[in-house]
Amino acid sequence: MVGLHSTDPASVYLAALARTRALDVATMVRVLYDERTLLRLLGMRRTMFVVPLDLAAIILSACTREIGQRERRRVVGFFEEAGVAPDPEAWLSQLEEATLAALGTLDSATATELTREVPGLAKQIRVGIGKRWEGTIGVSTRILFLLAAEGRILRGRPRGSWISSQYRWARLDRWIPAGLADWETGAARSELVRRWLATFGPGTIADLKWWSGWSLGQVRQALAAVDHTEVDLDGVTGIMLQHDLEPTPIPGPWVALLPALDSTVMGWTERRWYLGEHGPALFDTNGNAGPTVWSDGRVVGGWVHHRDGRIAVRLLEDIGREATEAVDQRAAEIGSWLGTVRVTPRFRTPLEQELLASG
Repeated sequence: MVGLHSTDPASVYLAALARTRALDVATMVRVLYDERTLLRLLGMRRTMFVVPLDLAAIILSACTREIGQRERRRVVGFFEEAGVAPDPEAWLSQLEEATLAALGTLDSATATELTREVPGLAKQIRVGIGKRWEGTIGVSTRILFLLAAEGRILRGRPRGSWISSQYRWARLDRWIPAGLADWETGAARSELVRRWLATFGPGTIADLKWWSGWSLGQVRQALAAVDHTEVDLDGVTGIMLQHDLEPTPIPGPWVALLPALDSTVMGWTERRWYLGEHGPALFDTNGNAGPTVWSDGRVVGGWVHHRDGRIAVRLLEDIGREATEAVDQRAAEIGSWLGTVRVTPRFRTPLEQELLASG
């Protein structure tokens, strides 16, 4: 996989569970926060991912730092509009340095804890005055997002349980003392394209553009340095790695229950070939995928986790008795694995809402 989606904290664990023979929460907690061989960072399309350290270095150079550049211009614009200081850029720089210094002392801290150390982070400012999106934003939110997008801080151990999204922040140079490899931007983008093709290929230029969040020009430039070839995808031109042309052995029958925003579900922008007509039921209006049921490489339904611990499944097509029994068994296994924990996706889909309403 090219990373595990991490917008919903539980999705990281459920996605790993779906792809391993055995997994426990303690193992994931250990590799994320003790051994620190996996890292959570902002990546493609401003989306949170959990990835190994070598891939984190690639994503940081290929995607994250450009997000940080855009975010810096945006934050400075907000500060100028709000008139927070005679020199907004200098004020921003002072807050950043004070925040980094505080994290050097505290080792890691929540936004609330940092605000006690750096009072300027507590400031609230009005943005978009006179526009439809006028509102108030917290300075701490913007500063911490900016520092993370520039690769200077990261989201560390959460406050509370493993499904909590209230993370402590830590300096990257303290969290990973050896640091991350330094990639040139163009080389990093080409390597990320190669990894996407190795995992999701064949796909289309449009798929890659959507998945990466880059411009079409950036995609084409990155692709030019990758040994690839064009293939026909039912009348549409696709791309895949040149050395990946051999037929893939057909696996035996299989089923899977994947979590909301799973990396496979969100791997392509054109999804009809594995999603069929089920998109309106399984995605929200913003294009966020809910929990899905898979059978032999296709999405065949969805599922929801009830407050009483039950995993309720709805199949949207007939997959036969044996596959249906396998889905029910897998649902029971996931319910048992979760135990007393309750998973609530950040974005509810129409099918989830129907299943919750029906009890």
